[in-house]
Amino acid sequence: MWTVEVTGECAATPAQVFGILAEPEKWSEWNKGVLRIEMHGPFRAGTTAVMVLPDSTALPFRFAWVEADKGFEDVTEVPDAGVVVRVRHELSATGHSTRITYRCEVDGPEPAASEVGAAVTSDFADVIAALGSRAEQLGA
Repeated sequence: MWTVEVTGECAATPAQVFGILAEPEKWSEWNKGVLRIEMHGPFRAGTTAVMVLPDSTALPFRFAWVEADKGFEDVTEVPDAGVVVRVRHELSATGHSTRITYRCEVDGPEPAASEVGAAVTSDFADVIAALGSRAEQLGA
């Protein structure tokens, strides 16, 4: 299994950050790696969706865990590569700020797992910074 974790902090509260995450249809407003999200139900565990990337690649996924003000986890199967990608987006209060942690686990054969994992996580630091900035702007 291939794993990486990236963290960042922002001045917004966990509730403010979660409010941004809880609207997947608006992720493209702050995440350059997302053209759009097509939801097939409410933002809760078990709901499926499709993430469309800027190059028009469509990635079906499901929400495995969603907890208000704490975060969510999504699971994407990539049959062509023979891997399953889990990305956990966790929020935790740290005094007067929020720590945002993205943890990616890719289960499957090497080298596919590490190649897919590296591609998925290459922009995590930028995405976390953009998410935090967006939450700070909307929370001000």
